[in-house]
Amino acid sequence: MKAITRVLMATGLMVTATAASAHAGHDAGTGFASGLLHPMLGLDHLLAMAAIGFWSVRQSATLKSGTPLFVIAGMILGAVIAWGGMSLPGVETGIALSVLLAGILIATMTKLPTAVGGTLVAAFMVFHGFAHGTEMPAGAALLAYLAGFSIATLALTFVGRGLGALMQKADNRFGRVLGGVVAATGALLAVA
Repeated sequence: MKAITRVLMATGLMVTATAASAHAGHDAGTGFASGLLHPMLGLDHLLAMAAIGFWSVRQSATLKSGTPLFVIAGMILGAVIAWGGMSLPGVETGIALSVLLAGILIATMTKLPTAVGGTLVAAFMVFHGFAHGTEMPAGAALLAYLAGFSIATLALTFVGRGLGALMQKADNRFGRVLGGVVAATGALLAVA
């Protein structure tokens, strides 16, 4: 029962994070601190990264082990696209859809082949990385900012993975409900 209480508390904290403040152009400092806080200050980023970690627990050993690499690779690629001055159409829609689809994957307990799952995760994260890249504060050290948001991204992914491991021991209905909540939040973000 304690595990279920922790899961519900963690879910409550994730859901009450400020929606879309990760895209408000706020300055949480420069460099490392700004990069570290950026993914944690927006519900969309927080839910997507934690949900992907949660979902990865039920995947093949290869996909489960590779998920953090796919997450970071997609984030860095998206940031590089932004820093290279290229455009990426539909970034906010892509971010919202990543939350929606991650929730659906959890709710339906979908298992994907490693290549498909890894590609999907990396594609989701390209949109998040692009948003992080475009919102780097002026004067921030690029490598410090990159290190900050990479560490925060991995932390959120591993928190989701830990939550997924706890939930795997519980009734599957809890995980399905959580996935439904994440998917509904993604749908709301998509229409907002």
